Amino acid sequence: MIFRYFERLIDYFRAGSGDMPPSGVGRFYLHYLRQVWPSLTALLLVGLVVALIEVALFSFLGRLIDLAQASTSGSEFFREHRDELIWMAVVALLLRPLFNGVHDLLVHQTISPGLSTLVRWQNHSYVLRQSLGFFQNDFAGRIAQRIMQTGNALRDSAVQAIDSLWHVVVYVVSSLVLFAEADWRLMLPLLIWVIGYAVALSYFVPRVKQRSVVASEARSKLMGRIVDGYTNIATLKLFAHTNHEQGYAREALQEQTEKSQRVGRVVTAMDFTITAMNGLLIAATTGLALWLWSQGAISVGAIALATSLVIRINGMAEWIMWVVNGIFENIGTVQDGLRTIAQPHTVLDRADAPPLRVSRGEVRFENVHFHYGKGSGVIEGLDLHIRPGEKIGLIGPSGAGKSTLVNLLLRLYDLEQGRILIDGQDIAEVAQESLRAQIGMVTQDTSLLHRSIRDNLLYGKPGASEAELWEAARKARADSFIPQLSDAQGRRGLDARVGERGVKLSGGQRQRIAIARVLLKDAPILILDEATSALDSEVESAIQESLETLMQGKTVIAIAHRLSTIARMDRLVVLDQGRIVESGSHGELLEHGGLYTRLWQHQTGGFVGVE
Repeated sequence: MIFRYFERLIDYFRAGSGDMPPSGVGRFYLHYLRQVWPSLTALLLVGLVVALIEVALFSFLGRLIDLAQASTSGSEFFREHRDELIWMAVVALLLRPLFNGVHDLLVHQTISPGLSTLVRWQNHSYVLRQSLGFFQNDFAGRIAQRIMQTGNALRDSAVQAIDSLWHVVVYVVSSLVLFAEADWRLMLPLLIWVIGYAVALSYFVPRVKQRSVVASEARSKLMGRIVDGYTNIATLKLFAHTNHEQGYAREALQEQTEKSQRVGRVVTAMDFTITAMNGLLIAATTGLALWLWSQGAISVGAIALATSLVIRINGMAEWIMWVVNGIFENIGTVQDGLRTIAQPHTVLDRADAPPLRVSRGEVRFENVHFHYGKGSGVIEGLDLHIRPGEKIGLIGPSGAGKSTLVNLLLRLYDLEQGRILIDGQDIAEVAQESLRAQIGMVTQDTSLLHRSIRDNLLYGKPGASEAELWEAARKARADSFIPQLSDAQGRRGLDARVGERGVKLSGGQRQRIAIARVLLKDAPILILDEATSALDSEVESAIQESLETLMQGKTVIAIAHRLSTIARMDRLVVLDQGRIVESGSHGELLEHGGLYTRLWQHQTGGFVGVE
């Protein structure tokens, strides 16, 4: 089918280069438009033909009037001008629909869906590889909005610019030529109008652009606040702050409205100016044409041609004005999106980075320094050797650096000094994806994807069989509640959707799904970051056996504030202010009488019953 042919002209899932998109607006446009240059060139050429046909129709109108006046009878008129009339009919009935149809196919089947999808796909692919810090510093909803809007804005402004270019050039140039053929004096009002139109646009357009950028920033701020409220709706309701949240959003909405109104002021002034100029053009051209006809300088057909053309130019000028306004509003949206999209990756793989190979699971931290860019604090000169298959517990007060150490092992951030080795391989020298593929992790704040239970489990092992899924669920003690799950669409069991971040499940249920997912992954290195924190004592006791099964044959790093859950680890490492202050078994550390002893006594004195 013809639709399918045009829909396939752009490969919108073409892989990007992986480099940061250009940060300049012009280079950003060029970066994406040159990837679809054949389709844009075709649109440009077809647009030229469409504009020429439109002008030809007005020329035919004047010609028909002159021919009709010169003919003595209707039969003589059709006999003498048959070929010319047939040609006019071919242009109006065949060529005009044909080229307009091709134009619409290029716009609606090729460029509109294809270009916007290409921009979104490549930007999403690039942003998805940003570091964890990138996403922690912005609203997820605002990032998504900018990726979606940037694709549409770039596409719309490119198509509008191409369409308006030919209409301006072809109509003005063709009109001047046709007017000159009738009488050179007919050109004067149009020439004066063109100069005035150019001056008006040069004055108003930069102001529209400037204010559109500001309005786009205000719109992004508003979106960020609204998304933040929706994302944390439970907190909002628990603290009974609906009115406070309304005020928070109202402030941003007021700012966005005022910024949009400032754009509207310029647009209104531009509209009034152009409309007044257009009225002068129509009156001047029609009056001059009538005067020239009264002097016998032009024919009645020339009056019809001149009047119809300037009326058409009038409509076109107002359309161009709105197009230009739309173009620069879209450019403002693209410019706003660049602030998010065109950011360099902070955690990069080498061009030739090999995959990590783990045969034993030995982990070494050598003189590790990391400060989150603060200059000092967090991790200071840390050295730690974890033997293959050893199970260690990381202990320390809040802010001691436990979770940071895990994030550095996962290379969610790059070290500021030192190195981390796995089986003798520097993790900064291997591919990030291969590193994380060799590490299984159950976190304290378990976040599930808003997909089915099955999809969440398959993250641990894509392609796992139904039997493997249920076996992992059984080991994680999740098989008891999964069959009872259902969602609003009636899907049940493994097919039930879990809601955003897994909100439809209890904390314990989310944790057990996460544990089942890691069981499926079966990575040689295992990290448990408060892995049983969301479980009640009975469930925690029931799942402890599964965790011990999960840990067999693996190198394990466990973080827990409930010290009783990791007291049986091979070795306990106590951190304080980014340094290792104690290391040894549970019994050895209690005998030492240091920080671990104080933490243990604090918990056993009031929170944990211990024999």
